[in-house]
Amino acid sequence: MLTSVLRRPQGLSKFYSSQTRPFVPPASLNSFDFRQRQREKPRPTTPTFYTARPEFYDQLSSLESALQYAKTALTTCHLLPLPQFAREALPPRVNAWVDKRELGLKLRSTLTTSRYRRVVLVLNELETYRSIAEKAGIMELQEGIRGITELFERADAATMLARGKAKPVKLDEYGRSYTLGKRKTSSARVWIVPVQQPPVDKSTASQSIPAVTEADSALTALLNPNSSSKSNEAVSVAQILVNNTPLSTYFPIPADRARVIHPIKLAGLLGAYNIFAIVRGGGTSGQSGALAHGIAKGLVAHEPSATTILRKAKLLRRDPRMVERKKPGLAKARKRYAWVKR
Repeated sequence: MLTSVLRRPQGLSKFYSSQTRPFVPPASLNSFDFRQRQREKPRPTTPTFYTARPEFYDQLSSLESALQYAKTALTTCHLLPLPQFAREALPPRVNAWVDKRELGLKLRSTLTTSRYRRVVLVLNELETYRSIAEKAGIMELQEGIRGITELFERADAATMLARGKAKPVKLDEYGRSYTLGKRKTSSARVWIVPVQQPPVDKSTASQSIPAVTEADSALTALLNPNSSSKSNEAVSVAQILVNNTPLSTYFPIPADRARVIHPIKLAGLLGAYNIFAIVRGGGTSGQSGALAHGIAKGLVAHEPSATTILRKAKLLRRDPRMVERKKPGLAKARKRYAWVKR
C-alpha cells in the first residue's frame, strides 16, 4: 500500500531526472561569495532617472525649487499672500520667453505644447515674485530671480517688446504736434496748433459768452464756416483745413464731418486748436477716418487727461479692417456670378 502511494505517476517519467545530484553540505557554502554572481547597478543620480525625459524634469524641478524658495522668502517678509488690489497695482508683466524649439534645445529634450506651457507658467510666477520683491526693496531676492529668468529670455527680447509700443508724440518749440493717422488705404498727416487766445478786456469781462455758447459757436464754425458770418456771435478762431480746403468744403457729407469732429467733441476741446491736415489715398470715408485717428493722437499729446476717454472710445487705435481681396472665379470678394444651366 505504501509502495503504491510513493510510486511515480504514470506518464511523467520524462520530467524527472534519472541522475541524482551530489549532496552539498550547507556549511561548505559559507566561504562562497554570492556578490560576484550579482550584477552591480549604479545608483541613479536623480529621482528622474527612470522618467522618459530626465533632463527636462531636472530643470523643471530646479525651477520649482527656486519658486518655492522665493515664495517662502516673501511669506517670511509678510508680502504673501498679496491682496487682490495690491496684485492689480503691480506693473503689467511683459516677457519674451524663448519659443518651444529653442527651449527644447536648452533642456536637451523635445518639448510638447503642454510641457512648454508648464515651464512658462513657472517662469511667469517667478517674474511676479520678482516684481513684488522689487516693489518691496528686497534687492538680493530680486537679483537672484532675475538671474534665473534671464536664462530663458530671447536674445532680442528688448527689440521684440519695444515693437508694439507706440512712440510718444512730442511737441516742437512752438507747441505744435505732428501725427499720422491711417484708415483702410488712406493716410492723413495732421498738424495741431494751439489757438492763441486774444487778450480779454476787463471792462467787457463780465459780459463774456457762456462756455456752452462758445462750444456751440465753435462747432458751427467748424462744420459750416459760412453760417457764422450771418450772426453777430463771436466766432472762434479755430479752424480745420484739409488739403488747404475748409472741412465743410472738402467733406460735403455730414457723416464724414461728424467723424472728424468726434474726437474733439469727446475731449471737450472745441475751439482750442487749429488743425491742418494733408490726406492721401482712398475715398471720403477712409480719409475722414484717417483724419480722426490722427487728430485723436495729437490731442493726447496736448491734453494727456483726455487719454482715457479717447482710448475707451477706441479712437487711438488704428481700425484694422481692410477691403477683402477679390477671389478668382467670383465677381467680387464673395459675390458669385449667376448660375446658368446652359
